[in-house]
Amino acid sequence: MLVVLSVLGVCAGAFVLAGASDKRSDATTYRIMFDNAFGLTKGGDFRVGGVNAGQTTDFEVTKQPGESPKAVVTAEVTKPGFDGFRDNASCEIRPQSLIGEYYVDCQPGSSDKPLPNDTVTVEHTTSTIPTDIVNDIMRRPYRERFRLLITELGTGLAGRPDDLQEVLRRAHPGLRETSRVLKILGDQNQVIKSFITDSDTVVNELEKNKRDVVRWVREAGDTAEISATRRAELRAQFQRFPQFLDELRPTMARLGELADEQTPLLADLQRAAPDLDTFFTRIGPFSEASRPAVRSLGKMGKVGTSAFKAGKEEVAELRRLAVNAPPFAKPLRQFLQTIDDRKRAIENDPRAKETAPPAPDPTAIPNQGGFTGMEALWNYFFWQTLSINMLDDDAHILRASLSAEPDCIEWRNEPPKNAAEVEMFERCNSYLGPNQPGIFSPDPIAGPNAANLRAQSGKPASRPGEQRGEGQPEAGPLPGQVDLSKPQIVLPPDLQRLLDSLSQRQLRRLRRGDLPASPDALRQELETIGAPAPPDEQTTGQLLDYLLAP
Repeated sequence: MLVVLSVLGVCAGAFVLAGASDKRSDATTYRIMFDNAFGLTKGGDFRVGGVNAGQTTDFEVTKQPGESPKAVVTAEVTKPGFDGFRDNASCEIRPQSLIGEYYVDCQPGSSDKPLPNDTVTVEHTTSTIPTDIVNDIMRRPYRERFRLLITELGTGLAGRPDDLQEVLRRAHPGLRETSRVLKILGDQNQVIKSFITDSDTVVNELEKNKRDVVRWVREAGDTAEISATRRAELRAQFQRFPQFLDELRPTMARLGELADEQTPLLADLQRAAPDLDTFFTRIGPFSEASRPAVRSLGKMGKVGTSAFKAGKEEVAELRRLAVNAPPFAKPLRQFLQTIDDRKRAIENDPRAKETAPPAPDPTAIPNQGGFTGMEALWNYFFWQTLSINMLDDDAHILRASLSAEPDCIEWRNEPPKNAAEVEMFERCNSYLGPNQPGIFSPDPIAGPNAANLRAQSGKPASRPGEQRGEGQPEAGPLPGQVDLSKPQIVLPPDLQRLLDSLSQRQLRRLRRGDLPASPDALRQELETIGAPAPPDEQTTGQLLDYLLAP
């Protein structure tokens, strides 16, 4: 007996749990207000857009002060994807069969705002006129039908003409839609007038092209006939259409998310549209002008392709040589890094610090240092060139000569002492050139014209750019030309930028006053006149040297 009771208890619990699990915890409930909820029952169908989405669960009557009573129907949406009603959602009661069954059908709306309080107000609902009751009245004779209408309307609606008008308008969708249509037609009377006027023109054109119209009607008939032979395929297509919509819903949701994420991009693209339009407008002539270059590039590409094909053997040889390249490249890299490292200088040299770049260059010398191996290599050519050249105020002389005469190779500072040396000096002097003043050519500053030449040589120029003779002072450059008679000073970049930032008034004030004797005092003077301060101590010293220079 206990075993039977246990089995019954387990079955009852399973039944209760199964029933509880069938009820959706995430169902959405809506409250819908009607003037008349005739024919609706608990558990009846609740449809959204004609598709069963849930059921009606409860009914109640509510009445606001000064208003007629309203029927409130509670509906529960149990299928996913049919909730989310908007504030312009509408509902109506429709007959389901001829035996008096009714259901609620709603349209979720398309507004951006959600439905307030999940309640569809009576202004957005429509009741139905029961067909069975109308049919019952139609069974009676006309006199009795009229008596019933007058009696019932007079008893129930006495003194409520406004409520009767509002209920009739909401009860019959045709009246409401007719009022809307008439209002739209009244607002569009000018458009309708233009339409009637233009229709005459259209009819005239159709008369002129009636053969084409007849042909279109015939082809439309043929198309309809062919479509009629495909009824089975079309039926199967519409049967598969709901499943296609179910599969399309996630894709459309992701497409909506993509559209939301693209909004900032499209906004930026809209702002950039004028510039893009200008760019594409201007790129047209550029593209046309680039055609010859592109054609030449194509021809060069053909030639290059032939060259690459012909160079397969060289490429193969380079590939074989590249196998041994890493063992050679690593020591070469180490050698080049070592020879350019100032820390590996073998001795301190003040000249290295004078010619080294300023900080923060990695090769700068803050305290003491010497030349790198690379600098020492190039210094040989630099100092060797300076050692064999002589530069004074008049000329630049290369103190070197190439001679194949053994007696003329040695350099002699002493005058000749005997006849053999006199003969050798006369013979070797010819290697200095055929135009030696005073030896093979007359001396321009000797003889009877010497005084005149010396007087002319000391006479200054009368105007800039005047053509001057030998020994005469320079006339000076023309306006805008560089004066090569004066040394051309190239300042360090930091000092040049600092001088460019100073105004002419600040420069004149610095040069006119007593210049400070230290970099710190110069900085204070710059602050006094409102000039920018040098970036570092080295630039400050260079500025002081520049100002103190003659």
